[in-house]
Formats: sequence, structure tokens, C-alpha cells
Amino acid sequence: MNHQPASSPVPHALSPAASQDAQRVSDLLMAFLRGLRTGGDDPVAELPLAQLRLCNVLAGGPRAMSEISREIGTSLSAVTQIADRLERADLIKRVPRGDDRRVRCLQLTQQGEKMMLAHREMRIGCMSRVLEQLSPGERQTVIDTLEILGRASAAARGCETDPDGPSLSSTTTKVLL
Repeated sequence: MNHQPASSPVPHALSPAASQDAQRVSDLLMAFLRGLRTGGDDPVAELPLAQLRLCNVLAGGPRAMSEISREIGTSLSAVTQIADRLERADLIKRVPRGDDRRVRCLQLTQQGEKMMLAHREMRIGCMSRVLEQLSPGERQTVIDTLEILGRASAAARGCETDPDGPSLSSTTTKVLL
């Protein structure tokens, strides 16, 4: 009998052409993202990915730990452990939520905000250098394509997208770049 391990996700049945396209898009995306690395000067370069993801969420403002857990797709206990490490590093702090002081939210500290701002500026600078290599029409094609992929990704996850806003959430783009 041929069994897949229980921990291995069962892929959605794709046609051979769609499967080849998916592999090609995945390979191209990974190569592109590797090429965007900002280098050793990036203030978040030493942060583990889980800590960076949490900081990216908090760059949008204070959030309850349960919200963060749902957004980054990890358990509440894992968020608590990540938050403990970031709090010891003075990058985040726990604050009461205004409408319910029993609920504790996480928020970037001033040092955390400076770090994430510097990271964002480096990321934008790196992307700007890439986009400068393209014509205005090519840049628009990239934007249109990313919006299409964002809508398709949301649809594949069963999520709705905001028709008036960007198709990729700011958190998603921050994590990717």
C-alpha cells in the first residue's frame, strides 16, 4: 500500500499543465525573493522568522494575542513564547486594550518601531532599485499580476478581498518582502 505520512498535506489534484505552472511560479517567486534580500545591514536580519512575522503584524498597531494567533496561523501558546522573547529584547510590550483592560495586547516598543521602520525603508529601497530596471508599462504589469495573484490566493484560501483596497494584505507583503 502507498500511504502518505499523516503530517504531509494532500495536494489538490491539478492537471499536469497546472502542476508544471505552479512549480514554475513557485520557483520564480522564490528566486525573486532571494534576490531581494537586503543584506546584513537589515535590522531584522538576525530575527527568527516567527519573531519577524509577529513584528510585521504589530507594525499595523497593537493587537490582541488571539488575533495575532489567527492571523499568523499558530497557536496562542506559540505566540506567547514568541512575545516573551521579543519582550525580553525590548522590541514589544504588553498593554491593556482600551475597551477591556482584562485583554492584553501586544505593541511594538519605540525600539521595535524604529527597527521595523528601518526594515521597511530598506525593503522599499531594494524594491525601488529593482523596479527602476523596468519600463513604466512593465512596472504596471508587475502590479497587475501581483493583484491577480493576491485575489487568486485569497480565493484559494476561501477569503474575500477588499475590492477598493490592495489584493494582498499589508501583512502578507511585509512578510514576503
